Amino acid sequence: MKKIALAALAISLIATPAAFAQQQNYKGGHYGHQQDRVVKKQVVTKTVVVKKTRWSRGHALPSTYRRNVVRDYHRYHLKTPPRGYQWVRADNDYALISITSGIISALVQAR
Repeated sequence: MKKIALAALAISLIATPAAFAQQQNYKGGHYGHQQDRVVKKQVVTKTVVVKKTRWSRGHALPSTYRRNVVRDYHRYHLKTPPRGYQWVRADNDYALISITSGIISALVQAR
């Protein structure tokens, strides 16, 4: 009985690697890799939307535009801003805004 059990165990240990072995094919220098690939072409079209915002006095300027501070206002033929105000470039306009609230007090179109 022991001989039969040992023989069965030996056969199962020898047969196990053969069961897990993969078939390897030589194709173009790569072993086991398939060369058939499907390439899907995708075309993306982008639409550009240009928004022109009309600024007006008394309205608050959004915070994204408040970062574009004009320091050399004389170069753009702008007056010196009063204390507590600053010139800001918004789109193609220059706006004189309050530093604390961002309210527009004057507008000048860029040249």
